[in-house]
Amino acid sequence: MADRPTLPQPPAGGTRTVLVIGGGAAGSAVTILLRRAGVAVDLIEATPDWNATTGSGITLQGNALRVLRELGVWERVRASGFAFGSLGVTAPDGTVLFVAEDIRTGGEDLPATLGMQRPQLQRILIDAVRASGATVRLGTTVDTLEQDADGVSVHFSDGAEGRYDLVVAADGLNSATRSAIGVTDRPEPTGMAIWRVAAPRPEGVTRTDLAYGGPAYIAGYCPTSENTIYAYVVEANRDRASIDPAMYADEMRRLAQGYGGLWPEITKHIDDPAGVNYTWFDRHLVEGPWHRGRVVLVGDAAHCCPPTLAQGAAMSLEDASVLVELLTTRDDWDDQLLTDYRARRLPRVRMVVDASVQLGRWLLDGERDADVPGLIGRTMTALKELP
Repeated sequence: MADRPTLPQPPAGGTRTVLVIGGGAAGSAVTILLRRAGVAVDLIEATPDWNATTGSGITLQGNALRVLRELGVWERVRASGFAFGSLGVTAPDGTVLFVAEDIRTGGEDLPATLGMQRPQLQRILIDAVRASGATVRLGTTVDTLEQDADGVSVHFSDGAEGRYDLVVAADGLNSATRSAIGVTDRPEPTGMAIWRVAAPRPEGVTRTDLAYGGPAYIAGYCPTSENTIYAYVVEANRDRASIDPAMYADEMRRLAQGYGGLWPEITKHIDDPAGVNYTWFDRHLVEGPWHRGRVVLVGDAAHCCPPTLAQGAAMSLEDASVLVELLTTRDDWDDQLLTDYRARRLPRVRMVVDASVQLGRWLLDGERDADVPGLIGRTMTALKELP
């Protein structure tokens, strides 16, 4: 058997160097944890504003909160968001059909679920990255990656160059790094799309409520603070080019007007097309190795799933936690370590991706007898185990 390639080791007493590409949840988490261990980290982010103002809301399950606690940001997250422990299912007219208790996937000492404004979460992570002492460059991308026996040489879009022991690609669903290292897996649309908007919180919204049926497949909302929610409507995906962004508010409002209960109050705030986000659901899972040499994929660059289980951010954060655990508990940063990282993550990620896609597929196919509660319960119970 051929010897496995070994990543370059620093001289005795030296400091390892890592480049993190992408400053979302996964990239920020990797950076914070590596800096805590004394690793020198450069983080680059393509957007000049570090995505600090984009997005409506995010639902974080307990296993995501567990990693945020590991990062040292849980207290700020808790203060900024809205924690709850149940899920309501309603008829399209707003009649509550039943309320189910959420499973505490992060343990009994954390809420089952927390909603928050996505920009607020990003700002909390940005502050933690800055405080970690990492070097951050915004509006910067990678032009070329060149690997050899001693490390990775990187040429950046701003003309700078760097030399690293490891490169962590956290540059998202359409990762340019993934393509650059020869990984050919690509996201595939599932057939659904989601309209999202932030809105004031109506009195009485203290959990996520989902309505199935009506003008769309799903209409739901989640509290994101004492004063805000984000609301969403899921329909079959349409050609994006056929929808004028100036009409986004009109399109979402047209769908939302078919729902009762608290929806009339929510709908009157869907008035700014710039505040409405339209996104297709994608399925993505890199089936082969998640690394090539000294470049390794984390988060959406390696996998993503529809938000039907609200586990996208959680899977990305868990990737970061597991990868850094291995990097900081082993002496050799070698091919075996990166192989073990994927082997440890793949079964759990596949379970979440497949379950998330299946929930949507049942809706698309009109399966009225599908075991939705059973699938959700089995998946969330499994996620109580540590990653």
